[in-house]
Amino acid sequence: MANHKSAKKRIRQTAKRRVHNRFYKKTTRSAIKRLRSITEKSDAEKFLPKVVSMIDRLAKKNQVHKNKAANLKSKLTSYVNNL
Repeated sequence: MANHKSAKKRIRQTAKRRVHNRFYKKTTRSAIKRLRSITEKSDAEKFLPKVVSMIDRLAKKNQVHKNKAANLKSKLTSYVNNL
């Protein structure tokens, strides 16, 4: 257990950030699943930019590696194009 005041504060900050990061990561994963379940091309084309934006935000904050983000965006774009 932490003894210093700064260490206790660091524990509080870390817990708060972890909840925040998990929310955005989970929301993005759900959006990706939703996009993959769409069968209409017009709906998928409207939804794709929102998902790409979410993935970019995760990559910018280093929650997802930039190469993984690029890979996800590429696969999702090709999925939508092949509908």
